[in-house]
Amino acid sequence: MVNKLEQTLSDLIIKKKEKFGTILQKPYKVGKLQSIVGTVIECIGIDATVGELFGIENIDGNVIKAEAIGIKDGKALLLPFDKIVGLKEGCIVYSLGNSLTIKVGEGLMGRVLDANAQPIDGKGKIAKSDEEDLYKNAPTPLEREPIRDVFNSGIRSIDAFNTIGIGQRLGLFAGSGVGKSVLMGMIAKNSSADINIIGLIGERGREVQEFVSDTLGPDGLKKSVVIASTSDTSAMSRIKAVFTATAIAEYYRDKGLNVLLMIDSITRVAMAQREIGLATGEPPTSKGYTPSVFSLLPKLLERPGKTKKGSITALYTVLVDNDDMNEPIADAVRSILDGHIVLSRKLAHKNHYPAIDILESISRVMANIVTKDQRNIMMKARSLLAIYQEAEDLINIGAYVSGSSKKIDEAVEKNEKLVSFLIQDIEEIYDQNGYWSKLEEIVS
Repeated sequence: MVNKLEQTLSDLIIKKKEKFGTILQKPYKVGKLQSIVGTVIECIGIDATVGELFGIENIDGNVIKAEAIGIKDGKALLLPFDKIVGLKEGCIVYSLGNSLTIKVGEGLMGRVLDANAQPIDGKGKIAKSDEEDLYKNAPTPLEREPIRDVFNSGIRSIDAFNTIGIGQRLGLFAGSGVGKSVLMGMIAKNSSADINIIGLIGERGREVQEFVSDTLGPDGLKKSVVIASTSDTSAMSRIKAVFTATAIAEYYRDKGLNVLLMIDSITRVAMAQREIGLATGEPPTSKGYTPSVFSLLPKLLERPGKTKKGSITALYTVLVDNDDMNEPIADAVRSILDGHIVLSRKLAHKNHYPAIDILESISRVMANIVTKDQRNIMMKARSLLAIYQEAEDLINIGAYVSGSSKKIDEAVEKNEKLVSFLIQDIEEIYDQNGYWSKLEEIVS
């Protein structure tokens, strides 16, 4: 049987070499498909290792790529990157190699790619000269450079109240429909980054087109690389897309650039991993999430940062269920990242955009990258916002009598100007050299 399979595989190489995506070396690892349970493909006759890539020829002659995710009772468990239509018992399975890599190059900028780093924007092929490993280890603690420089996001309420540092990893926490994608587009267009790497994971197909054409726009796309894996793709494809985006960011970081990596959303990455875990028999834990979800998150989230070569400043959106900021994924992500920005549905209902809840948001590196005077200005402004929020109900119903509290009087007097400072139109580009003096003028 093995000899027959090897001969068949040799014939396939001659006829369809361009479909394999890699050069195969003898001796070949060849087996056959025994069964398909859900999305898991069980194969026999191959000495598979976890993480190894395999090709499966379906009845139409197309090659479906899959990754070995486990071994059970002498069978290799594979999960496909594409749809499994056309597979049946007895299909030939062969190894494509032990490491998952993508081709990269300078021509990626301004392009929209799929999970395999292949263009989907209809602009033709991309010249690629280098290769990046998708599952690279994060930099060791002593390889990381201290975060000491300010990253200008282009969003006044972030730069003044939750200042981001170059190489920081930040979470953007929000429910659905409160402006996450719009805020990401504003940051992509206005930030001080040299290049944006944007991963749209599990989005609706319509939203990808709208984000690229409208939210990001031609100006934002010029200095961006967009990686899209929509909700109708396989779980493995969605997982691969986020690692592809991270690998491309590392490629440009090693070129000495200041890279902004944005992933929307890390919650859908966790859902894809939960789907894989449940399919392979992992026990569900909190809200059905499997243990592999919580082991995947740090491996992914620890990879950005600042090194001697360059930096990756990362922004991960977290879609919280029912606006619960303490649900399992939100809690796990928040514990790993260097800060979080919370978008408020209440503010969105008031047409306050960006709908950033200043009092719930925090940057853990801000104290190290702003001056003492700037920190004092920010703390004074936060204090005024907190005092007004506590007394807001009394003020709105007319129960508060002016003069009862000097602190509340001051907060009421300055609240309108503070709110005006925090609101920023989608097309507004503010003076990045004068916002501290403007905020100081308001609170002094």
